[in-house]
Order: sequence, then structure tokens, then C-alpha cells
Amino acid sequence: MNICFNGITIIDPANNINGVFNLHIVDGVIVNMSQDAIPNCCDIVDASGMIAASGFIDIHTHLREPGYSHKETLQTGTDAAANGGFTEIVCMPNTNPTIDNTIVLENILNKTKDFLTKVHISAAITQGRKGELITNMHSLKSAGALFFTDDGSCVNDANVMKLAIQYIADKNYLIAQHCEEHQLTKDFAMNESEISMKLGLIGYPTIAEEIIIDRDIKLIEYYKNKHQQSCRYHIQHISTAGSVFIVRAAKKRLPISCEVAPHHLWFDDSNLLNYDANYKMNPPLRKQNDIKELINGLKDGTIDCIASDHAPHSSQDCEAEFERVPTGIIGLETTIGAVFTLLHHKHNFSIEEIINLLSINPRKIVGLESIKIRANEIANITIFSPNKEWIVDKNKFKSKARNTSFDKVKFKGKPEYTFNNRQMWKSDL
Repeated sequence: MNICFNGITIIDPANNINGVFNLHIVDGVIVNMSQDAIPNCCDIVDASGMIAASGFIDIHTHLREPGYSHKETLQTGTDAAANGGFTEIVCMPNTNPTIDNTIVLENILNKTKDFLTKVHISAAITQGRKGELITNMHSLKSAGALFFTDDGSCVNDANVMKLAIQYIADKNYLIAQHCEEHQLTKDFAMNESEISMKLGLIGYPTIAEEIIIDRDIKLIEYYKNKHQQSCRYHIQHISTAGSVFIVRAAKKRLPISCEVAPHHLWFDDSNLLNYDANYKMNPPLRKQNDIKELINGLKDGTIDCIASDHAPHSSQDCEAEFERVPTGIIGLETTIGAVFTLLHHKHNFSIEEIINLLSINPRKIVGLESIKIRANEIANITIFSPNKEWIVDKNKFKSKARNTSFDKVKFKGKPEYTFNNRQMWKSDL
């Protein structure tokens, strides 16, 4: 690998870099970034419409392995990440067996250590994600767990959540919650609304998310007031206006963060009028007023980052009757297009703001060091064209799955190259 990006714009808000350079990378290492003449010995890319940023990271990805390799594998999931412009991802623990012990965790890390896309691990809060007994979070953290979540399920028992908060409060670990009061969502198929009533489908009310967020904030505050120690807490895939209001108020006094998925910004529950299972999510697609407040929350910093919640399912899974189709869609290969189209081109978010949402902020949340784009550093870089138009073709995906809401959608903003671990990937979306 000996490649030079001629006239590329490098934007690195964390290191106050914003300018046009010739970026020369050899064997995955940044040799030079300057306005100097381009060396004759390298492959030259006309990069006048491209931007290089510190590598994008998705802190909410389901890789399915071990246990569900018919949906996705470590290899296909990380290939999808690289193809979609992500240099790093955090995999969720809802595998089989659950990532609730060091053996499973270390096996994943060993299998993926040579991949371009670096795989980080989120381990389970409770054993088997059953919400009953907390895991040995200290040993899991020592083995490489980045944070803890039972994602796919909520820690519904308030006393169990209280014990987990107590366990990590003095250790500076991060705990993340799938906020769903399961007693209110049993057998749900979509958002609870006039549309769910019209379709005869069981609804998931917005309060089922908001009750858990409010409860956990109160638990964290209770422990802080009693012991003068505060737990780092992250809310996964926030979806309602009410949740945004709760978080906005709580952030003034507590170290909490939250993420939103692109599909909750793009679609609402009216997309389910034809019973299209590609719009069946958990949490479900909400209403336009929720979308408006989610975007406001991104703009004012209430919502800290964007995460794909990449949830692959097999074709056989998706061919079942609507109520039995599993929730979620794939997102690693559509996130950049969806985010730039909606937030940059429609809602006037700056490119710097989007880089913060996809690279800088998620790294801060999970406690990773910021990436430096400078000479002699191993390149951890996402290169994208913010103004390039393209039409999504799910058959080009590297993911093993095809369950997407974005097939045939026209995007403006496209991943181009991904560099990490001394490797390069050229996107072919």
C-alpha cells in the first residue's frame, strides 16, 4: 500500500485541524500530510471532493457470533463496518453464549485482532442477560470489556440495577441501558398509536422507555447523594421526545450520555401501514414530533452520538408473518449516507458536528483516546465524500443480512476509504 490523496480536506476537530493537504499513506502509516509535491512512486487519488476524519466508531453493533452465524459473522460484520466507513465497532453481548464471561470475550478479541475493523466488547450486566445476578464486571473489564449492557433486554429489576450501579460507581466503568419496561411492551409489534390501533397490532408506548430512563437516573442520583460517587451511565437508542426532555434536564447534574440510531431520525410509525417488517424496530419507530425533538437533541448536545444499532437477521427470519419477524435492521453500510443526507444537507449540521457525532463523542463516551491524524501515526481514518450522491443497493452490502429500510434510497454523502490496523478498504457501495 502506497497511496496519496491529492488535495484532500482533513477535518479533525479534536486536534484543531481543518485544511487541504496531500495525504500520503504507506503500509497503513501516515508518511506525510502537507502541501508538498506528490511523490511519483505512489498511487495518486484525486481527492478534491473528499474529507478525511479520525476513524468513525459505531458503539452499538450486533455481530451475532457466537451462536447466530446464520445472521452475521465476525468477518462479515466487520467487513460491513469497513465498507460503511467504520474503523472500530463495539459488539453487543446478546450472543449465544452470552458475553458474560472472560472465555467468550477473549475468544472474540482473539478472532478479530488482525481485522481492519477493531472490535471492542460490551459485556453483559447480568448473567445470561436474565436480569437477575450481576456479572463479575471487574474480571470482564480486566479482560478487555469496554462497557456493560444487557442490550436487547432491559435490566428491569430496580434492585438489580441498583446493585450494578453500586458495583461500578467507584471504578469509573460505564453502564449502558436498553431502556424498556418489559411489562408494558409484551408481544409489541410497533409504536403504540392510532396507527397500531388501525392495524390491530400490539403497541409499545413511549412511557415504557421513559419510565426506565427516569428510574435509572433516580437510582444514580440516590447513590450519588448517599455515597458521593456517581455512576457513568449511557442510554442506548433513544427514541422519544419525552426521553430527550428527561435527559436534557438530568445532564445538568449527572454524567450521563445517550445515542440515537439513524432509522429513528428518518422514519416514523406511518411507514408500517403496509406491514413492511423492514420498519419493525426495538425501540419502535415513533411519531414526527419525536423525530423533531431527537434532531433538536442532537443539535444542542443532549444526544451525544449516533450509533447504527446494526441488527442483522437472516432472510428466513424476515419471511415470517409480521408479528413473528424479529426487530431491527442492518445499519453499518447506510449510516454515513443517512446521516449526511438528513443532518448535513437537510438540517444544516456542519461536517465538524457530524464528525463529533460519529467519531469524537462516541470515543469520549466509552473512554477511548482520540485519534491523531499526523505524520508517523498508524492511520485510523475514515475518508468520505459529503456531496457524492448514490443509491443504496442492498445486494452490494458486505453484511450477511439484507434487512434494511434504506434499499433504493438516494443518499448524498458516501464512504470512500477506511484505514486501520495498517490496512486499507475501498468502499464499493
